[in-house]
This record gives sequence, C-alpha cells and structure tokens, in this order.
Amino acid sequence: MRLACLALLLSATPALAFPVTVQSCNREVTFDAPPARAIANDVNLVEMMLALGLRDRMVGYTGVSGWKTLDEELRKDIAELPELSAQYPTREVLAGAEPDFFFAGWNYGMKVGGEVTPETLEPLGIKTYELTESCIFVGPKAKSSMQDMYADLLNLGRIFGVEDRAKELVAGYEARLAELTTGVNRATPLRVFVYDSGEETPFTAGAYAMPTALIEAAGGVNIMDDLDKSWATIAWEPVVDRNPEVIVIVNYGDVTAEQKIAFLEGNPAFANIDAVKNDRYVVLEYVEATPGPRNIRAVEKLVAGFAAD
Repeated sequence: MRLACLALLLSATPALAFPVTVQSCNREVTFDAPPARAIANDVNLVEMMLALGLRDRMVGYTGVSGWKTLDEELRKDIAELPELSAQYPTREVLAGAEPDFFFAGWNYGMKVGGEVTPETLEPLGIKTYELTESCIFVGPKAKSSMQDMYADLLNLGRIFGVEDRAKELVAGYEARLAELTTGVNRATPLRVFVYDSGEETPFTAGAYAMPTALIEAAGGVNIMDDLDKSWATIAWEPVVDRNPEVIVIVNYGDVTAEQKIAFLEGNPAFANIDAVKNDRYVVLEYVEATPGPRNIRAVEKLVAGFAAD
C-alpha cells in the first residue's frame, strides 16, 4: 500500500522542464539540467544564491574578503563554503574547483577581454550567467531599474529548477517595495550624489548602476544619472555644481563611512554643498548598493533618509 501511494505521489509530481534557455546580457545560454557545482563571485551575487535556497548547489565563492565586504549576517550563511579567491578568480582557480556554473558580472569577477569570460570558461564545461546590471559593458542596456535584480533572481530560478521559489521571492520584494514607497513625493525629487570612494577624484554611480534605481524608487534623483556608465570616476566640479541635497555613502573596505564623511566636511571646496551644510548623509553597505536581496532594505534606508529634516 505504501509503495503504491509513493508511486502515485511521484507520478503526480511534475518533472522539471529542462532544457531551459535564459538571456544573459547579449547571449542566450541553455542548460540541460540544473547546475550542481556552482560558484558565485561577489557578496551580492552570493546572497542571491542563498535567497533562492541554493547553498547546497555551491562548491565555493570568490571575490568577497579581498574587498572587505563580508558581514556577520552573510558570514554565518556561508561558513562551510570555501572562498576560492579573495578577489577576481583566475581561470585556473575556477577550473581547480571543477564547477559547472559561474555566476558573475562584468567588473564583478570578469573583465572584458580578460582571462575569465563566458567564452574562456565554456571549454572547461563551465556555463556562465552574467549579472544584468553589468551588461552595459558588453552591449546596449536600459537605464538601471529594480527589474535588473528581479530578472537575475527569476533567471536563476529557471536555471536551477526553482522557478516557483524565485517568483514568490520577487513578488514579496515587489510588495514590500510598494509598501515602502507609498506616499513618496516624486514630483520634486531630492538631488542625490553617490560617494563610493576616492578623494582626489570620486568614484560614483552613473545611469546603469543600481543606486540610480534605488534612489529613484525612494523619490530622489541621482545627480549623475546622465553619466553614460555604470560605476565610474569623475571630477569633483560637477558634484559641486549640481549641489546634491543628500549624499549616499557606500560603506566597505579600509576607509569607513565615517572617514568619508569627515573628508567631505573637512574640505573647504565642499562647504557650500547643501548635503554637507545640512549634514544629510545616508550610509548604504556595499551589499545594499549593488544588485541583490538587500536592495529592498536600501530603499527603506533611503526613504527614511530623504524624509529626515
């Protein structure tokens, strides 16, 4: 009787629909079966994998501790996984782990024309899925939006055969985002500058970087949203000229958010910037400012920071 019931249950369970084909930047990638030995590069991409419950499909990760972006919340979740490379992995490092899947992005573990690309990994039996935000480096792309992060989660869901889980996760994020931004005034958006790093010249977010989408969702406008780049180094002059009302500080690495704020407030050249005069800063952790599950928390921080007097 038990065997008959088990057979009936198994027959009622739908088989995973493979092969599946997903769009990865300017490529289509087909998977004949869900990956079983995955590697993700960078803290935000690792968190996407964890949010989908895919830790048991991973053999390691790369590109986290070398940038000092690993926090305690994530450290617990990946304690048993090896970090195969502190920063960008080499082709040899990846080959040595014998993965069948690499989740990375352009300037998130891969560089155009570099040693590690989808084309160089394919002969090793490693299929690559590229972070949507980074696609601007290999072809045309729309301006950054929350849909970039949702698309990656949904594509990963299809790749790993957990599509329902991915859809449920994205629906939850969309509902929470709608709740957070109810009543946000977008008619007169606050002028916002993203300060990642650099003193002589600042490294900031352009039109194709995730903070632009986060700022817009929270009712602001990135003063550098006409910068036809993702993340880039610019001069200080346009920052002063465009006079941001709020400065978003990206916190990671050896220079703390407090030190970045002290630099801004201690430089006479910035004394007339509204954000500096009024002490209006919002600190986002690196993992909140790059595409991933903590983007919703980032919007929550921005909404609160923009509303503060």
